[in-house]
Amino acid sequence: MTLDSLSIYRTFEFQFSDMSKKDLKEYIHQLTKKQLEEQVIDLYARFKDVKEFYDFAFNPQEDKLIEECKFKISKEYFPVNGRKAKMRRSVAQNYLRHFKRLGVEPSLIADIMLYHIEIAQTYTSENYIKQETFYKSMLKAFNEAIVYICENGIRNEFNNRLERIANDALEQNWSNSEGFERALKI
Repeated sequence: MTLDSLSIYRTFEFQFSDMSKKDLKEYIHQLTKKQLEEQVIDLYARFKDVKEFYDFAFNPQEDKLIEECKFKISKEYFPVNGRKAKMRRSVAQNYLRHFKRLGVEPSLIADIMLYHIEIAQTYTSENYIKQETFYKSMLKAFNEAIVYICENGIRNEFNNRLERIANDALEQNWSNSEGFERALKI
């Protein structure tokens, strides 16, 4: 960053500690093209989120991200090294938040939402889980998935999987299986 752009940057930094979009537009408009380029490059170098955004924008590799995510989620239930399953919903949630920030295709995000529940059901088909919080968490994830899928207008694409998840909850005698059925009807 040049001394000139640095002084403009610092002036606005102190002047607008809580900058609105309007203020930001005004600030950007005052910059020359070269100053703006320097700031974007500086942001890219300084902030991991900015770097990830630009890396994704120019080379999405969504398939690679999705496969990595599915592998990490499946490891939560079926660890590759024989350890005890951790079954943390937070792993999937963190990926979903990250994917939404990056602007990943909604159908891929929905796929991950449902995959997480499906892998959990695969686990519970072989292992009994007595913690009620696990089932509540899965129902919450299911409700969030339905809302997301409906909001993005992709219900037809995922309807069969949604029904299969609800049926599996019923067949596995999940204590809250009726909640899955109710959620489907909404």
